[in-house]
Amino acid sequence: MIVACSSCSRPNRLPAARLLDKAHCAACKGPLLPASKPIAVESEDDFEELLRDAQAPVVVDFWASWCGPCRAVAPEVEKLAGQRAGSVVVAKVDTDALPDVAGRYGIRSIPTIILFRDSKEAKRVMGAMPASDIAAGLAI
Repeated sequence: MIVACSSCSRPNRLPAARLLDKAHCAACKGPLLPASKPIAVESEDDFEELLRDAQAPVVVDFWASWCGPCRAVAPEVEKLAGQRAGSVVVAKVDTDALPDVAGRYGIRSIPTIILFRDSKEAKRVMGAMPASDIAAGLAI
């Protein structure tokens, strides 16, 4: 997984199994974890690793850059990541960049936000909504 440093914005590669550990940026030594912002999933392999190895529930926002409601819910997903840092891993999957991942989970409308527990889908919510409604709908 690639985690951007909140201090210097440099990308840092971390195994999904360590996303709840303490880690520091290789460049500036600033804290990387717990991730208080959503982690962008850049490949199918990264997505599989995230679901398989994450030591916490994973919330995935399926979105696309052209989608107005996706852009509206993005700050709420970021707020959710900040509120749940250390207990939940929040990730984003661009459905245009990873259509096979979106297809595997039957994503037909975006934004769709899915909670995964032990690599399996537990709950999902669809549409733009505040962070509190996302958390309530996913029961996290």
